[in-house]
Amino acid sequence: MKALLILLLAFLAVAGNVYAQQHASSFKVIPLGVKGGLDEGNLSAYMLAVEGTEQYVCLDAGTVYDGIQKAVDNGLFKQPAIAVLKNSIKGYLISHPHLDHVAGLIMNSPADTAKNIYGTTATINALQKHYFSWESWANFGDAGEKPMLKKYHYVTLGPQVSTALGNTGMSVKAFTLSHSTPYESTAFLINSSENYLLYLGDTGADTVEHSTNLNVLWQAVSPLIKAGQLKAIFIEVSFDNEQPEKLLFGHLTPRLLMSEMSRLAGLCAVENLQKVPVVITHVKPSERGDALIRQELQNENNLRLKLVFPKQAELLQF
Repeated sequence: MKALLILLLAFLAVAGNVYAQQHASSFKVIPLGVKGGLDEGNLSAYMLAVEGTEQYVCLDAGTVYDGIQKAVDNGLFKQPAIAVLKNSIKGYLISHPHLDHVAGLIMNSPADTAKNIYGTTATINALQKHYFSWESWANFGDAGEKPMLKKYHYVTLGPQVSTALGNTGMSVKAFTLSHSTPYESTAFLINSSENYLLYLGDTGADTVEHSTNLNVLWQAVSPLIKAGQLKAIFIEVSFDNEQPEKLLFGHLTPRLLMSEMSRLAGLCAVENLQKVPVVITHVKPSERGDALIRQELQNENNLRLKLVFPKQAELLQF
């Protein structure tokens, strides 16, 4: 009897370890800012790291220091905010150069330390020309107008080419998005040991933008969803369904998001997509309020997706 009990306990221990490994988090995300405008202290920026590490990359950088301070106040970091800025963020992935995605990077650059800025050619050119230009701000980059202070090293991301994210244990592939044609944004597919997280900057729907960019992205990630390797999708919903298409300016509504998710489900099977959390980003404050967008998303969610509504300085694990 005792031997059987020992065998049972051993079996339960092994089964528990297997379950824990299958359900362990691969990534952790600290939202530094989640909104799409108006609130300067809560604009798009997400610190991403491999679970169990403290080496982060910042996905966009609308709000940085203020978001870090809120995370410190919330107990997510033990060190002061300035130390997190300088030491824990190893680089910035910038989806496009609009102010609500780069303001924190620009404003905090004098206090920051040397690190990489990753972006497409168009994004990096805009940073050099319009921000780190001496006319607008000191040139903290290693290219552009002289003198170059060379605090930041620009890393140009080729389309769908894997690029290592220095000192993080992660790599990234960039995909082009349409953000009010002819302007572009970027989706970042992050890889760590064949576990993936997808972050989309601002994007319009293919049907509105007369584009195939999202379709290309869905084709690329659908095999990862089938294999259970895609851990989360971060995607914007800026406006409610009442916003006219001519006034979307390269953004999504709940109805348009769910239309795109239906296309993705058609490629990977809805039961597989239902396992992937869909994190709603870049909600623009309006007179009708955030609650309307949330309600419309729930009403449109015929696919029964796992919708996540991030809050500033509250940890997410995937």
